[in-house]
Amino acid sequence: MFYEVIPEGKVEALTYDYDGSLVMGQIVTVPVAKRVVPGVVVKKVAQPDFKTKSIIQVLYSKPLPKHLLASANFIHDYYLVPTGQAISLILPRGVQKKRRKTEQMFGFFSVDAKESLAACPSDTLRAAQAKSSRSAEHIASDSLAPTDPTVSLSPYHPSLAEMTEHLKDLPEIRLNEAQKNALKGLQEAVGATKLLYGITGSGKTNIYLKMALNALQDHKSTILLVPEIALTGQLVRVFGEVFGKKVVVIHSGLTEAERHLIFERVLKSEEPLIVVGARSALFAPVAELGLIIVDEAHENSYFQENTPKYSAIRVASFMAGAAGASLILGSATPTVEDFYLASRQKAVVQLIEKAKQSAVKPEIKIIDFKDRGEFSRNRYFSNHLLTAIERNLERGRQTLIFHNRRGSSPLTICDNCGEEILCPNCYLPLTLHADTYVLQCHTCGFTEKVPVGCPKCGAPGLIHKGFGTKLLESELGKLLPSANIRRFDADNKKGEGLDAMYSAVRDGEVDILVGTQTIAKGLDLPKLATVGVVQADAGLSLPDYMAEERTFQLLTQVIGRVGRGHIGTAEVFIQTYQPEHPVLKFSASEDYLGFYEYIIERRRKAGFPPFRFVMKLEITMKTEAIVVRKVRDLVARLMKDVRLVVSPPQPGFHERTNRGYTWQIIVRSRSRKALIEACEGLDKNFRVTLDPPGLL
Repeated sequence: MFYEVIPEGKVEALTYDYDGSLVMGQIVTVPVAKRVVPGVVVKKVAQPDFKTKSIIQVLYSKPLPKHLLASANFIHDYYLVPTGQAISLILPRGVQKKRRKTEQMFGFFSVDAKESLAACPSDTLRAAQAKSSRSAEHIASDSLAPTDPTVSLSPYHPSLAEMTEHLKDLPEIRLNEAQKNALKGLQEAVGATKLLYGITGSGKTNIYLKMALNALQDHKSTILLVPEIALTGQLVRVFGEVFGKKVVVIHSGLTEAERHLIFERVLKSEEPLIVVGARSALFAPVAELGLIIVDEAHENSYFQENTPKYSAIRVASFMAGAAGASLILGSATPTVEDFYLASRQKAVVQLIEKAKQSAVKPEIKIIDFKDRGEFSRNRYFSNHLLTAIERNLERGRQTLIFHNRRGSSPLTICDNCGEEILCPNCYLPLTLHADTYVLQCHTCGFTEKVPVGCPKCGAPGLIHKGFGTKLLESELGKLLPSANIRRFDADNKKGEGLDAMYSAVRDGEVDILVGTQTIAKGLDLPKLATVGVVQADAGLSLPDYMAEERTFQLLTQVIGRVGRGHIGTAEVFIQTYQPEHPVLKFSASEDYLGFYEYIIERRRKAGFPPFRFVMKLEITMKTEAIVVRKVRDLVARLMKDVRLVVSPPQPGFHERTNRGYTWQIIVRSRSRKALIEACEGLDKNFRVTLDPPGLL
């Protein structure tokens, strides 16, 4: 018999022969050129008029769920990638390897009860914890030797006893009236995709828990996507405490073997599961998918930048429709595109009441960085902010200092000739790290000792400009020597990060937290009283139509760290060179809807998403002359299509690297089909990025 198989890699479906019966979705190994690679059976076909190679091995008798195969085809069509690369998103690396038996199933949730109770003290969780199982699960995994392909592939129909067995220890999730109304709205909204716009502290997590519980009761699995496990550890911990061994956690710290074992366990499971993880968890092979939840749905991390490029949210929307499941996009600051399209579909559900009655609205003050009288004590911290920090130290309360730039100084130049010290690989300014006295590139990781003199003119007058989190930490240490100050950013060593020290931070052992967006999201600190944003306008000037939106989202997340009902006061100080900027004013008033109206009108006038689709074409060549010629030739060809709005060619964000010179073209159109057709016959050196404006 003959079968069409999609091998993993930069290939499309190929035809193979096999002496036996196979079904769509089975995982096999096949020869491709001189290699043996895993692949997925697509369909049975008639004998072709050419010689075929044979399928070597059937790895699993149970096929992949149909919604995953449909999603792979969708990624192929929508993002213009080979089907084999789409399949690589589903199959774990080394799926064809044999693994030794293990006593522990990595990824299944196991947590210390005492630690979790301290971390998640809400009434809902305490009630849930009283009923949920605490024991860690230890499962002896089957050897991953090839499975007998003759095993019956008839659909699994659990008995009534089997269907009710998993319901025995499910907890009760209590909701307040606002949460009940939001849940009802989500259940009644038309379509598979719904947007839960819930302000920070409104209790979106409780709604997630309730919907996951309802799915389990219907014998359906749930996939919960989080931007980063490290930034959303509390949410993961909550689900683990409530649902115990039904939770599977997939994260970047797993080894190849551990990911393989988890894949096998999920594929073979006859009970519904709750899979929690970042972007890749979307492709967990759960058989009966009933619910997909995307927490913090506005986050950039849901878009995969490397090949195959895709938006996990866009794929999740398709997947939910293919599986007959629901997709919930949860965010306090939904993307403008999501909110616009969900509003048109009447699929927006608002949750705008704080979950705790004790929650308070923070007092927010915008401080003009140009007012030097306000910075008489220190050039980085305003007098108001320093007074608040000192008051917190006296009262045993915490302060969070936010600045989205690592290191000590982002620019090192010669005071004599003006030469900038650049990375030899990326040709970007190197950042000074004063604690180790090295210059580091935050793009490629290159480091070098600070030169004694200018590498161009030899003069000794190197100066460092700007400031980062390390410099702020140092300045605070000088001003407040008795305070326990900790910095949390990407420069923290393993075991010193926020996730590792969360208990100490939560319990108030740290007085002042200094950091980047690592500390801006997902934190619930009972003793946090004050937030200081050192330079709020730092991201507003970036050459990106989404710069204002990202600034608003980040500021809203930072502001949301205080006023959560643990203590009676909350204050935020926003330092900026642009105190009159509308985005900062909307952030200070916590007015998402006002911000949305402001941005959507600007997008409408400028012709950006959601009113047009956008495509970026990038090319890198060894010489600037060649790259400029190629982009100009392409622009001339594209401008002949009246459906396209083509920008003038311009240098890429990282124009020069050790690979050469990068230039780009931005193309917009009301028709996505027109953008795809524009890629036909494209020079193979061009890289295509399609940014979908619509997710519904």
